Amino acid sequence: MSSTSLQALPGFREFFPDACAQRNYLFMHWRDAARTYGFLEYEGPVLEPTELYRRKSGDEIVKQLFHFTDAGGREVAMRPETTPSLARMAAAKHKELRKPIKWFQIGSCFRYERAQKGRGREFYQFNCDILGEPSIAADADLVAMAIDTMCSLGFREGDFVVRLSDRNVWPDFLEKSGIAAENLSAFLQVIDKMEREKPAVTEERLEALGTSRAAVDAFIAGQGADWAPLQALLADLGARGLSGFVKVDLGIVRGLAYYTGTVFEIFDISKGMRAVAGGGRYDQLCQLIGGSDLPACGFAMGDMVIGDFVRETPHAWQQYQDWLATYGKIEAYVILADESRRAEALGVVQDLRKAGIATDYSYLPAKVGKQAQLAEQLGARAALTIGSEFPEVRMKDLTARTESVISASEAAHAVSALLGSPGIPPLLA
Repeated sequence: MSSTSLQALPGFREFFPDACAQRNYLFMHWRDAARTYGFLEYEGPVLEPTELYRRKSGDEIVKQLFHFTDAGGREVAMRPETTPSLARMAAAKHKELRKPIKWFQIGSCFRYERAQKGRGREFYQFNCDILGEPSIAADADLVAMAIDTMCSLGFREGDFVVRLSDRNVWPDFLEKSGIAAENLSAFLQVIDKMEREKPAVTEERLEALGTSRAAVDAFIAGQGADWAPLQALLADLGARGLSGFVKVDLGIVRGLAYYTGTVFEIFDISKGMRAVAGGGRYDQLCQLIGGSDLPACGFAMGDMVIGDFVRETPHAWQQYQDWLATYGKIEAYVILADESRRAEALGVVQDLRKAGIATDYSYLPAKVGKQAQLAEQLGARAALTIGSEFPEVRMKDLTARTESVISASEAAHAVSALLGSPGIPPLLA
């Protein structure tokens, strides 16, 4: 047998408890945001027919997939995103569902590409979508939700900006520039990469299409203020007091071909990282995937970029640290001073846990001092010592350094009162 240690595959992450805590912190805020906006959680399959992604993005997408032929001879792929699965699922059931359909998902996705900061081969995404609603109000609600999600993570106005655009402004530019309409997709690909490519490369690609960077820049600078859908979107967000978080930027077009109208991306103000989140309207995807004409819009936020952003923003990182101070902490520790009372101690441990109190104890006999030290190390608020006096129990408040004597039957109530818990479940009342 080889003695060589096995390593994780490149681009795939291992979540030790500290990393798992950061991930759970994001998940908690994502779910809270979705709940406050009236979204229902769903889950699609991690493995899908490769054809699902071909139908949405063409054969080129296959190079970015983890794909293989399974034992049943089916060509399958691990999902690189969740929108195609959502479109298929919603199209299949939409006649049975009340409109608008407001669904969200938090799930893992996989892309076969070079791992780098903010991007790995395995990542988690928070996806929120509204289907069956064509009005700009749905787009605005998604943008507002994205902003509120960012703020819940500790970000403030001035930390990030939502750059709003509408792909429908560009056909007018192509027409005035004498560029054939069938070149729209290729043109938008150039626009999407303008900030990431060298200016000379962008200029060359635009000239090949019959225009120039100067013409494009002039159009971006002079358009948007009177584009009705964007003005309606801005008015909606302004009514919510969110104007300070957004700006119109027609250079945002989102590279994916299925977008059909308004689009947006969230960036850190310093532009030190890739887009934190992005989305838009995709009214034709459900028809393409599932044969049902169902207008839709949505956005996605990945855990890797937003995680980096939290770590690199002092006040957001402090908020996380404050949360971490209570996350996973033991609230009560049962100290066994008389080993012959272990059975009774286990009964107290179980009562505390049934009351929802995070409780621990020593599995093996140990000196009282060592057990008390462990209670302190685990951050317990209460230490309950069970000895020969049982059913009397000594309860110590490890914060206030006060001590009292209670009955074992009162332990759950007493610790809950100490912690400021709302009450004891009926089972223990």
